[in-house]
Amino acid sequence: MKRAAGIIFRTALLVTLGVVIGVFISNRNLMNQSLGFSLEENDKISKVLNLVQQRYVDSINVDSIEGVTVNNMLQHLDPHSIYLPEQKATSINEGLSGGFTGIGIEYQLLRDTMVITQIYPGGPAAKAGLVSGDRIIDVDGKKFSGTHLTVKKVNTILHGQNNSPMVLAVSPPGSYIKKSFTLKRGHVPNSTIDAAYMAGPMVGYIKISKFGLTTDADFREAIAKLKTEGLQKLVLDLRGNGGGYLNTATALADEFLTKGKLIVYTQGAHEERRDYFATDSGSFQTGKVAVMIDEYSASASEILAGALQDLDRAVIVGRRSFGKGLVQQQFAFGDGSAVNLTIARYYTPSGRSIQKSYKGGIESYHNEIAERMRKGELFSAQSNLNDSIFKKPSPYHTASGRKVFSGGGIMPDVFVPADTTGETYLLEDLSDQQLFTAYTIDTLQPVLNSFSSSDDFIKKYEVSDDDFRKFMLYASQTIKEVNPQEALDSKSAIKAMLKASAARFKWGDNAYFEAMNVGDETLLKAIQAVD
Repeated sequence: MKRAAGIIFRTALLVTLGVVIGVFISNRNLMNQSLGFSLEENDKISKVLNLVQQRYVDSINVDSIEGVTVNNMLQHLDPHSIYLPEQKATSINEGLSGGFTGIGIEYQLLRDTMVITQIYPGGPAAKAGLVSGDRIIDVDGKKFSGTHLTVKKVNTILHGQNNSPMVLAVSPPGSYIKKSFTLKRGHVPNSTIDAAYMAGPMVGYIKISKFGLTTDADFREAIAKLKTEGLQKLVLDLRGNGGGYLNTATALADEFLTKGKLIVYTQGAHEERRDYFATDSGSFQTGKVAVMIDEYSASASEILAGALQDLDRAVIVGRRSFGKGLVQQQFAFGDGSAVNLTIARYYTPSGRSIQKSYKGGIESYHNEIAERMRKGELFSAQSNLNDSIFKKPSPYHTASGRKVFSGGGIMPDVFVPADTTGETYLLEDLSDQQLFTAYTIDTLQPVLNSFSSSDDFIKKYEVSDDDFRKFMLYASQTIKEVNPQEALDSKSAIKAMLKASAARFKWGDNAYFEAMNVGDETLLKAIQAVD
């Protein structure tokens, strides 16, 4: 049940994120004006809420009821029209903005001490000289370590107004001597490019986590760097990418296409058809391309993959994508909450909509990926084609005449089954408890320091059976009942995660994905596709 719940949770995140047109209406009056009526005066929902507030038997939080009521109404329209409370709306918008205000670190609480596990390049912490492994002992002259720390307490202290100062007393890795750092909270760049490296001779690899405001600029920077290293062919990894801004998806597609090619078009009952065409400014218009997708690649990912497939610009490798073909626009209320309202459908260059059906209701929609797994679709190409939506004759074809499908996501050109052999509850617990990073902090830092670079580490370091045994003994101090069979089943996956987590701790996300991708079947197939 835990694994199925994880699938449903990830699906809900895709429903929340989705494709959003970058146009925002920032106050309630504009919201009412754009809809053509006053929410406060004319609708039954507001009248009922006023009655509840004024006459109900108990004291209640009307704001929370209002949010639930609005969301229930929206969810009767489609799964992607949704009400966002203030905190959720802020979190989503900040996640797509390309940065945030803070000091630019990730951390782990270990034995009531905050240990830095990642430094964001270009942020205040990086500029001040903090490094992974540093332990925060005092903050602004007050004892911090050993004060019953919680994530909420730490985040409250770290976050603050832009340009506000803070003084940290820090003990470096392996030392109890405190060093003082004075820094100011400020803008922290947060790239949506998770990794960019050469995956083989002339073959570059770029992984994009979401489609935010800076994604196109980040992509151009990554491409330029890889070209200096010999890039001629590209593998683009969109697995797990839940989407983002429509304009960013079209900008990314433009990087691969020549002038005048139709990328996508949108249309709705109240939205006239709008076509998006490629310009002549693309940074990778001629080299071979493979795009990796899976069942969690959604919305903006599907716009990009669909366009490149329809125009025969890329080979699509992996498994059928999520199937989200609806476009939302965000309307903000004065209290910071917002509504993401579906205003249009999008169509790939061949004219297909890849939105999967939601006629069965919200619960069925959320469970659809779990249903794919139950029917074996994640493990067999033929099982995908056995779905009723793909048995019907398709009128859609790529530019060269290959048949493509609508109504249920992007079907890959090269199918690669999901590898779930090492997926166990134990592996999930080890990740949830952050034990891979904790073990790195406590045990592996001297090992990491013996390697001159991430390339050296990835090529030469192997997690031995003895290393595995020591890690499981360490983990058993936190996870009291370790299932021996699950430990055996997940042994290879645990070793891979331990190595990749250690690489990330020392060298960042790029090293993590490079380590995790060693032996990745989908990546191997994608590299073969561009050879």
